[in-house]
Amino acid sequence: MTALLEARHVTKIFGGGLIKKRRTVALEDFSLAIGNSGQPMITGVVGESGSGKTTMARLLLGLESPTQGGVFYQGKDLRQLSRAEWRSFLQDVQLIFQDPFEVYNPFYPVDRVLMTPIAKFGLARSKAEARALIEEALQAVGLRPEETLGRYPHQLSGGQRQRVMVARALLLRPRLIVADEPVSMIDASLRATVLDNLRQLNEGFGISLIYITHDLTTAYQISHNIIVLYKGSVAEVGDVELVVGQPQHPYTQLLIGSIPLPDPSRRWRGEAPASALGQQAGDGAGCKFADRCPQAFSLCLEKAPPLFQTDDHRAAACYLYRDHALLPLEEMDQVFARRTAPARG
Repeated sequence: MTALLEARHVTKIFGGGLIKKRRTVALEDFSLAIGNSGQPMITGVVGESGSGKTTMARLLLGLESPTQGGVFYQGKDLRQLSRAEWRSFLQDVQLIFQDPFEVYNPFYPVDRVLMTPIAKFGLARSKAEARALIEEALQAVGLRPEETLGRYPHQLSGGQRQRVMVARALLLRPRLIVADEPVSMIDASLRATVLDNLRQLNEGFGISLIYITHDLTTAYQISHNIIVLYKGSVAEVGDVELVVGQPQHPYTQLLIGSIPLPDPSRRWRGEAPASALGQQAGDGAGCKFADRCPQAFSLCLEKAPPLFQTDDHRAAACYLYRDHALLPLEEMDQVFARRTAPARG
């Protein structure tokens, strides 16, 4: 089955020109196929700032062109899509932004962001039909049309504005939504509501999601599978229960250990120092995490580790597991667990 959207050995490098000579590898040799399993899945992508999460999203959406590799929509490179194919892509693949306020024009009611896709894609034959579609979408995300329509962006809370954007995406009935930090700028009390809206898009409407976040807690709550990025490379990937519950890569273990617990008597001990060999690591060809890894050894400084499949539904890019079978990067999604819903309520 041809994937709806696929990244094949994508690398994105910024800089390196005549003026900006410093090169930054934002994403390196990344592969991912979405929509080829027959099941709509929620895939979490996590990592600290600078790990390549947003660059990955922009590449998948065609907002950036890869330095190497390609991104394919139904088997065709995004850079080669015809106008009709690009229009189909824009309807099938939608984005939910981190800051919903930036999407709105403050001079217009929020109705405008809902009417625009209806008009652009010809979703309704009359104003009455358009109104019915909008009301249905708003109700699907828990908003009352009579309390939302006609109001200006500043008259809505952050959570309401974000749910309007979820409703906007739902209007198009996309097959995939890329949600880039969708709850990071929302009050904690409203995050659960928006996350539940996203889960309903998956369970109720059969929409796949790529959920991008630095927050492992929300990724665990909503995702079926998870990809952990570090400095543009995959550190660990697989079933979210395995990766979060029993992290194997030292970087994933660090992320899990950094989650604050609701117990003031338990203090975070801080990041463990790198091993003696790890402290000698530079910017060479070795493991990118070696200079922070308490378990780094000589092989870690020599070449970047490939993915080793440590379980049926998990792989880690770490030489600690070099006795396991290799997993080619282009087959990374083969370790994804296939579920119809997340295990958590």
